[in-house]
Amino acid sequence: MMEDKLKGLRSKRRAQLAIGLFIGIGFGFLLQKGGVTRYDVIVGQLLLDDFTIFKVMASAVISGMVGVHLLKSLGLVSLHPKPGSLGSSALGGLIFGVGFGILGRCPGTAAGAVGQGSVDALLGGVVGILLGAGIFAWGYPRIEEKVLRRGDFGDVTIPEILGVNRWLVVIPAVLILVGLLFWLEGMGT
Repeated sequence: MMEDKLKGLRSKRRAQLAIGLFIGIGFGFLLQKGGVTRYDVIVGQLLLDDFTIFKVMASAVISGMVGVHLLKSLGLVSLHPKPGSLGSSALGGLIFGVGFGILGRCPGTAAGAVGQGSVDALLGGVVGILLGAGIFAWGYPRIEEKVLRRGDFGDVTIPEILGVNRWLVVIPAVLILVGLLFWLEGMGT
């Protein structure tokens, strides 16, 4: 009986990995089609001249937020937020920011750029991601308690922190993002 359960879990994991792979490929394709894998678009966003990246990401956040919470409301999915802390957020933001500043790409846009043949993204992005992940894994035991768990806020979501129904956070967030999208489009950016 236990072997059957383990076999079922393994086949579910394989299916989840396959689904994740296809969603990742689709995401990369859409990043490339949206133009956000191009270096000039990324630098334009950083200089606040080109808001293509913001528009693509805001659209993804709106779709994802509404989709996930709708599926949750229908009982089709359950959320499993990971615990977080101020220390891990600060260190992660610092590492991300330094990598973004040096290469001019985030991990997602770097992977998409590799897919379209950008050598700088392959050498700087993929090599940088692998090197950075290796260094982080090596240093993890040394910084786990001192840095990563500092300011621990657990595995709560914003609606749980506020003590409100999730839709009282989702709906205003969607309206704000949609408003920003229309405002940016009206400005011609």
